[in-house]
Amino acid sequence: LKVENEILRSKLPERITVTAQERRRLLKFGAKLGKALRELVTIVHPDTFARWLRENARKRKQRKDEPVKRGRPRTRREIRELIVRLARENSSWGYTRILGEMKKLGIQSLSRNTVKNILKEHGLDPAPQRGEGTWDSFIARHAATLWQCDFFSVKTLTLTGWKRLYLMAFLHVGTRRVFLSPATANPNEAWVRQQAVAFVEHAKAESLKATILFHDRDTKFTAAFDADLKASGVKVRLAPPRSPNTQAFVERWIGSIRSECLNHFILLGERHVNYLAQSWLSHYHVARPHQGRDKGNEPLIAPRVAPSTEGAVCCKQQLAGLLRHYYRRAA
Repeated sequence: LKVENEILRSKLPERITVTAQERRRLLKFGAKLGKALRELVTIVHPDTFARWLRENARKRKQRKDEPVKRGRPRTRREIRELIVRLARENSSWGYTRILGEMKKLGIQSLSRNTVKNILKEHGLDPAPQRGEGTWDSFIARHAATLWQCDFFSVKTLTLTGWKRLYLMAFLHVGTRRVFLSPATANPNEAWVRQQAVAFVEHAKAESLKATILFHDRDTKFTAAFDADLKASGVKVRLAPPRSPNTQAFVERWIGSIRSECLNHFILLGERHVNYLAQSWLSHYHVARPHQGRDKGNEPLIAPRVAPSTEGAVCCKQQLAGLLRHYYRRAA
């Protein structure tokens, strides 16, 4: 057999390159031969084979010293991030629903417990939300058709002394745009119902959908007022007691018109109040930069033409300089 091997070896190239698999096979059968290997091995030099044996023994020792990793491998980071994203964007989904979405996306290697554990690690409840959810989620779902309504009053000086006037503000949560009633000293049922009709007409004219309207439990909001709104397709909901956050947007707007306009004047009757309120309301819609509702610090009603970067900066003043609007003069 040795002579045959020598003859076969003489027919082959001077150097033979073995693959990793062939090298492992040679080591498997040659490791137990000991010194006899020097007389038998011909495919490589005996010293080369001895070096292979030493390297293989060193690698085996390193693998033995390494800690054994038990259990399944950790889920890839991009898959974990996707699971968390689905959970945060869909609060009503449980971990089983999320698992189904992952399978739709071609990710088949997950189990229900894996999804559940990933959600818990990120502080997310793996069970779906029950009930109506939080007020913030309600606002996000219904902002495009949700309105808030509230009364506010101001004191005016008349010939017969101080008198209190009332105004009613309707705020569209989605756009923050406002419909404001005229002032009145007698907000009786007939006047309140008249404002309900005017509000519905205004919403239609401005293409602002009105599906739900929240107001507090003020007795000036009569049953007839609610009935007129319901007849127009508007669902009326009363704000829960001691829940100021349900009226936060319209109350914040009332605070703005007071602090930025009405509190700066001695109010002299209904005509004066209406003039000041409507002047500020026009400024609020068209000229005043707005920080809320992702408006990017721009006016609620954006101009049709992009602002120019050339031309002199001019200032338009209203209400004796209380309201200022800056613009560029056309070149």
